[in-house]
Amino acid sequence: MTIEEIWREPVRGGYPEPWMFALPGRERLERWRRGLNPDPPLTHLTGAGPSGFGDGTADAEMPASGWLTNAAGLIGGGTLAILADVAFGLAIESRVPAAVPYTTAELSLTFVRPARPGATLTAHGQAIHVGRTVGVSEVFILDPRGETLIAHGTSRLSILGPLEGLSPRPEPAPEPEPHPDPLSYATPDPYLRPPPTDTVVEQELWSELPGREILERHLSGELPPPAIHHLTGIAPTEVGAGTATVRMPASEWLNSPAARLQGGAITMLADQAMLTAVLTTAPAAVAIAGLDLKVNFLRPVAGDGADLTARARVEHSGRTLAIARARVENAEGKPVMLATGTAMYLPDCPANLGPEIELGGSAAQ
Repeated sequence: MTIEEIWREPVRGGYPEPWMFALPGRERLERWRRGLNPDPPLTHLTGAGPSGFGDGTADAEMPASGWLTNAAGLIGGGTLAILADVAFGLAIESRVPAAVPYTTAELSLTFVRPARPGATLTAHGQAIHVGRTVGVSEVFILDPRGETLIAHGTSRLSILGPLEGLSPRPEPAPEPEPHPDPLSYATPDPYLRPPPTDTVVEQELWSELPGREILERHLSGELPPPAIHHLTGIAPTEVGAGTATVRMPASEWLNSPAARLQGGAITMLADQAMLTAVLTTAPAAVAIAGLDLKVNFLRPVAGDGADLTARARVEHSGRTLAIARARVENAEGKPVMLATGTAMYLPDCPANLGPEIELGGSAAQ
């Protein structure tokens, strides 16, 4: 059976009318609530999007689809940044004045439990500070199965100067086209389709082989790529002792309503590169789990399909913890993100971290 390569399909979704950005942030969000703005491509791809907002608050959700899983069958911590970034930004947007844009400058996440497929994850965002040039927000990511905390994060956003030359709101404002009906497409949106099968590495191999050898088998094609590759095109291209290079096409599928790659999607690439580098240092029968990550955004990325490249290196590898750094570059070799992350070595733990693991070091009750 041929497995779909979603990122190669014609993109779905759209972007708000330019005049809409002349409105205050709260009014922009009200238009979303009324269904007057099209869903961006990233929502069609992953299902990630806002589910509610208030004064300085925002809720978002993302189905924990099997399409998002890695070779261990888990949803990587960096992938959760896609969901977190929605809540981070909209909590700030609910308080910005008319014609004032913003962009994520820094994002940090701490992981409490692994994210597993099969539920719709929720993110609850709160604006901590909204000033003239800086906004700070935090987010809690929950798995509704027991309302367990999966991750907590904070973000610093740059609030930019008012946009000039925007067209005024038409009077009377025209009613826009309704959201594209998924039934109008020949196939369901990607996240609604059955995910690929046989993309998880069997535990027997994790128990027998060191991490670097498993990665080399992926590179040679002896092992199949994980499901997240078929959704986004993300894939390692080179591994060494404590190093990894991972590439991902800057597909328009990953665009936010701002018509450029969402920061969370770029974070996903950086995180995968760092965890891949750590995996090259893991012996057989030793699982790894990401504990935290922090990223700084340096420049925006256009969804033009050109490759983004993340190069990661393990800076410290101890008995229990590893610390890695990554640099993400665009196709011109210019840096777009710097990242650091911490991972834990878990001897005699299954690669999928088992049903009761808690990343704080004790079993969940």
